[in-house]
Amino acid sequence: MAKLLIVEDDDSVRTLAARALERDGHNVTIATDGAHGLDMIRQALGGYDLVVSDIRMPEMDGIEMATAAAREFPTMKIMLMTGYADQRERAEELNGIILDVVQKPFTLAEIRTRVGRALSCFA
Repeated sequence: MAKLLIVEDDDSVRTLAARALERDGHNVTIATDGAHGLDMIRQALGGYDLVVSDIRMPEMDGIEMATAAAREFPTMKIMLMTGYADQRERAEELNGIILDVVQKPFTLAEIRTRVGRALSCFA
């Protein structure tokens, strides 16, 4: 299946998303914030099939990480997650960089469906 990177500072959300996606057979790597996620993207030379990142995180948020990653790896597929309406509006500025914004809280079925849809868009 796909090679995914989950970037999320909340341990419970990160674990929930990773387990749900691993059950679908995906190879899931995790990062605890945007700076860590960007480092992992760089180490993998952009080799993830999809990056799923929270927007609101300490040190470097998901929008800043997505912008930097897209600059270095323009074909990278990125999906964002947020529980905040104002953050969702900020993500709208990234049309062409991100594929989707998932509203938190989400169910296991919803994150699996949304990731599957994002992956199939560019298969």
